Amino acid sequence: MSSNYSRLRRAIALTTILTAQLMLTMDFLIVLVALPKIQTELGFTPAGLSWVPNAFALAFGGLLLAGGRLGDIYGQVKAFKIGIAVFVAASLMGGIAGTPFLLILARVLQGAGAALAGPSVLALITTMARDETERNQGLSLFISISSVGASVGLILGGALTDLLSWRWSLLINVPIGAVVLILIGRLVKETEPKPARLDIAGALTATLGSVVLVYAFISAAEHGWTAASTILSFAISAALLVSFFRIEKWAAEPLLDLSLLHSRPRVGGLIVMAIIVGMHFSMLFLIVQYLQQVLGFAPLIAGLAYLPLTATVFTVSPSMPRLIVRFGPRPLLALGGVLVALSFVGFAVLGGNSAYFPAVFVPLVMHAIGVALVFTPGTVAIMEGVPAEHAGAASGLLQMDQQVGGALGLAIIAAVYAGSSVPGQFTVGLGTAFAVAAVISLLATLVAIRTVRPKAPSIGTEVPKPQAAHF
Repeated sequence: MSSNYSRLRRAIALTTILTAQLMLTMDFLIVLVALPKIQTELGFTPAGLSWVPNAFALAFGGLLLAGGRLGDIYGQVKAFKIGIAVFVAASLMGGIAGTPFLLILARVLQGAGAALAGPSVLALITTMARDETERNQGLSLFISISSVGASVGLILGGALTDLLSWRWSLLINVPIGAVVLILIGRLVKETEPKPARLDIAGALTATLGSVVLVYAFISAAEHGWTAASTILSFAISAALLVSFFRIEKWAAEPLLDLSLLHSRPRVGGLIVMAIIVGMHFSMLFLIVQYLQQVLGFAPLIAGLAYLPLTATVFTVSPSMPRLIVRFGPRPLLALGGVLVALSFVGFAVLGGNSAYFPAVFVPLVMHAIGVALVFTPGTVAIMEGVPAEHAGAASGLLQMDQQVGGALGLAIIAAVYAGSSVPGQFTVGLGTAFAVAAVISLLATLVAIRTVRPKAPSIGTEVPKPQAAHF
């Protein structure tokens, strides 16, 4: 009886943790379908609207390394509970926000909570497992939950926006998070704290530098590239990011081990990943508005319209390990960048009379194949040759690269669109924005060719991660 009870207790604990992971994974995408409604109700500008997804991504990516370190220092359960509590409170704040400022502030706090709770999810799954079989089962469930987060987030966000209000795409986190908080403290034992110093200066300069850089691009769209606010923002961002690397170089216990950046192929992989994820974020941001504002799709239908994207990635991704062994990551990354660029060429000709099939569907599937060719090979290129003792740091660096790169890419393309758009005519400016996205995507191909090794690396260095949720 007691053995059955223990098994049931572990199953409930694992379900609780995975539910939290699904909630955190969905949060970037669940508001995406609601963006047109949010813009109408709160009065966002076209460029300012990009802060709704970006505020979360920047806070999450910028604070991710610090969140992981805090879990090690003070205990993973404590970090998880505090992170979820902050996330839930911020979700409530965002759900009742009446101004753009309050919603953006809530999204920042959501990202901060996710950065604290997110790294503890994998740690708790690992420590709860009694043997390697349970550990592998837990990791497999973690990857599956993270992957379906894309589809679930878009569909659930569309359904809530259609049937209730866009506010419920945030408020839904409150009851779910409350149940997670109640159960986790009763079911999971605290991990052993590992006293260490927290690199606060590094965390602040990295996060603030990224935020100010994104703000600089948005300021350029709204006030012009030569405006004092734009120039000052770029200068402050550069100073903060340079300070971050100087701090990490001399810190006794840095957030980022700069030795990880001594590898040319790894740096190349990080650049390629950041570019493609950034262009992917920008596609999601603009196409969801096109589907609703031009094609007249309801929010739920707009969410369902992305299913070919997710289905294609899931279909193509399983073949990636074999292709990496045969060809190495470099040609796959290069081809992925070309396909993503070609998809933007297709999106660039969308107009007021275009139909979902084939005008949106075909570029969407091409885009999906491209990002599938980048994600797994890019992960392998980044993780190849990482010593075991630095695997966690490299994993955190990869996740931070994707979140911050995604936010920056979205800010750039949103700024280009806002600078060439006409109020009340959504399709004006789309061609320019997608043309720029195509050129930037080709840059990823050039970086891959110049930096990533041609030979096939060991697949054993690949580390599973939840970033597929964005696809």
